[in-house]
Amino acid sequence: MIVIFIDDIENFLSFLDKRIMDQVFYEFKEIKDETDLSKEIKIKIVLHYLAKIGDTLILYETSQKISKVIDSNSDVDVINTLQNIFDKADTSLKLVKGKIREIFLSYSQ
Repeated sequence: MIVIFIDDIENFLSFLDKRIMDQVFYEFKEIKDETDLSKEIKIKIVLHYLAKIGDTLILYETSQKISKVIDSNSDVDVINTLQNIFDKADTSLKLVKGKIREIFLSYSQ
């Protein structure tokens, strides 16, 4: 398996035609900053999907940093916004919470 990390979400979307399923998996990771005392925290959303070229499986992955207010429900807003973006590319795409990378790596070994 090959892992391709793509910095730009537009480039990430451009490879969607190579995917082997309609799910794009996501996970949230909090970015710790012990010196920041504000009511805002930084989180990273990681997006990934599997593709196949020939006999080779490829994991495409990107991450985006976003800010959110502590105890807010902005995760839902972020997912809804991303789903709207994916709907423009292909309405069959669905965002699914999960860590496909770990799942796939555990099965492939």
